[in-house]
Amino acid sequence: QVQLVESGGGLVQAGGSLRLSCAASGSISGFNAMGWYRQGPGKQRELVATISVTNTEYTDSVKGRFAISRDYAKNTVYLQMNRLKPEDTAVYYCNVRKPGPVNYWGQGTQVTVSS
Repeated sequence: QVQLVESGGGLVQAGGSLRLSCAASGSISGFNAMGWYRQGPGKQRELVATISVTNTEYTDSVKGRFAISRDYAKNTVYLQMNRLKPEDTAVYYCNVRKPGPVNYWGQGTQVTVSS
């Protein structure tokens, strides 16, 4: 079983920055993708960024503004969000994906970007 605890959301003005953190407990391999998804008001949940030892990917709308990183020893993933835009407003969910696939989710953290 994997448990995820997120932190770092909040309210920021457009153009500002936030850093999200997600600490995972349980058995996680570096080959398991860890990352972030988000769900904006009235929208479906979407991939933001994921990272593993073999791959890192970003959704197009955040490329060049967001950076995902991971401390494999601490089972912690980070999302540095720069040049935030109002359309980045969403609940951000931490995710771990294991083969199956089996997905584990955090409780979500609210990010609000004011214009």
